[in-house]
Amino acid sequence: MAAPVQARPFFRRHPALASHFALAELAQLPTPLRRMDALAARLSLSDLYLKDDGCSSRIYGGNKVRKLELLLGLARADGAREVLTFGYAGSNHAAATAVHAAALGMRGISMLMPQENAAYLRTNLLVSAAVGAELHEYDGIAGVAAGAAWQLVRHRMLTGVSPFRIAPGGSSALGTVGFVASAFELVEQMESMALPPPAAVYVPAGSMGSAVGLALGLALLAVPTRVHAVRVTDSRFVNERRARALWTATVRLLRAGDSSVGAAAFDPQRLQIRDGFFGGVYAKATDEGTEAAMLAERLEALRLDVSYTSKTMACLISDARHGLVREGPVVFWNTYNSVDLAPLAAKANVGDLPPRLRRYFD
Repeated sequence: MAAPVQARPFFRRHPALASHFALAELAQLPTPLRRMDALAARLSLSDLYLKDDGCSSRIYGGNKVRKLELLLGLARADGAREVLTFGYAGSNHAAATAVHAAALGMRGISMLMPQENAAYLRTNLLVSAAVGAELHEYDGIAGVAAGAAWQLVRHRMLTGVSPFRIAPGGSSALGTVGFVASAFELVEQMESMALPPPAAVYVPAGSMGSAVGLALGLALLAVPTRVHAVRVTDSRFVNERRARALWTATVRLLRAGDSSVGAAAFDPQRLQIRDGFFGGVYAKATDEGTEAAMLAERLEALRLDVSYTSKTMACLISDARHGLVREGPVVFWNTYNSVDLAPLAAKANVGDLPPRLRRYFD
């Protein structure tokens, strides 16, 4: 049973924000925090922990649920019937948005771009179709932007209500608040285990919201944790300029709801963008990521995905092997859904998809 919003550590500290934001309580929180002793021994680390957001929901887990609580909560409060968002063809964010929107009585509209094919991509497309999402794929950013503008107009004409727009990855200031709160959750869990705050947290950086929110939350708690944001998308989407802008906007949003929230300044030492593990193409497997995924599954029964978490684990492993991990607890933040989606995906078939998207099943 998840704790109600008011009982979560961040909102206990800032109760005014619990009523300021219209949250939809979608997440099963706190998500588990457990030791990874076998992997730690292999890497000669004294304290290695898994923060498992794969368990954040019973219908579609992963890190997006924390953001969607705020985003879909506002959409519902605004009377939206549909929510429109963006991603690559296999986007976990787009599929999670469609699933959780449907659970709240809203329809998802996904504006997608092509990517490397993968099994999880095909599952996410079928899951989205199974919950009635409308799917569109375009060749690039310009096409997506034009298509989104048209779909917003078209759906308003059809329903009389504009779709609620959600940024790629849910990484607006509002969505990022969900990960500010997650930092408070993590530190409280570690305190309950008689542990100091983490020396380092490794988290994927695809649209920046998770990494920025974590680093900001830890800064508000005044703990000296370094967040390693492992870039898994193009540098246009993950860079210091975007991180700084999102940090500043999130602080402004929080302080508008509760002036007691500290005006924490962006610090690139707290949030380190790691560029060496992307592989050059979104969702393309890398040798380092494949090795990391195999180690995690064999030693810790932890399933990682090719696009995000395997590359993040590769960064952690590389740092450990090169002696770059500082003393103190190290946390790997698993952002990959651990719910078995096969039963839901089985409710749709390839023929339910737009013709353009069926090529991923050839």
